[in-house]
Amino acid sequence: MLAYLFVALAVAVRLMPHPLAFTPVTGALLYFGARGPRRQAWVPVVLLMASDLLLNKFVYAYPFTMDQVASWIWYAVMLWVGMRMRDRVNPLTVVGSALAGSVSFFLFSNFSSWLTWTDMYPRTLAGLTTCYAAGLPFFRRALEGDLLFTCAMFALPVVLHSLAGIFEKAGDRTSVA
Repeated sequence: MLAYLFVALAVAVRLMPHPLAFTPVTGALLYFGARGPRRQAWVPVVLLMASDLLLNKFVYAYPFTMDQVASWIWYAVMLWVGMRMRDRVNPLTVVGSALAGSVSFFLFSNFSSWLTWTDMYPRTLAGLTTCYAAGLPFFRRALEGDLLFTCAMFALPVVLHSLAGIFEKAGDRTSVA
């Protein structure tokens, strides 16, 4: 249930005003992959694809381009990364996966933008370098958001379980008295 809630949060945050690239998308995909039902793995990808189409059509007024497909492939890859860590969830794999998500999205999305938007960036090494340089401010915010949201999403069930244990013990003492 929590996996679906995190995906809904990721979609909602993307549709609300927020600092560009500071979203819980990476954390939601990783968490759903690690903790969500495998049979429903298509749900977060489809919801994020739909939110991309809505944002591009009604908010940004961008045409549909192939760089959008690159983002969709990245969504599926991050979900798969989450599935791969299903039995090995620990702080190192969570932080490492969040970092890998940030770096891979930066590299993948900027490369696909460079290929797609030929009127913005010439198809030369200098054009590719310019494209990556233009993405650096977004990368910083994405990295911060990915680390924050991913760690929070994976920590929340642990915290809730601990709190439930504390309240359960407190309830036992009250009933004994």
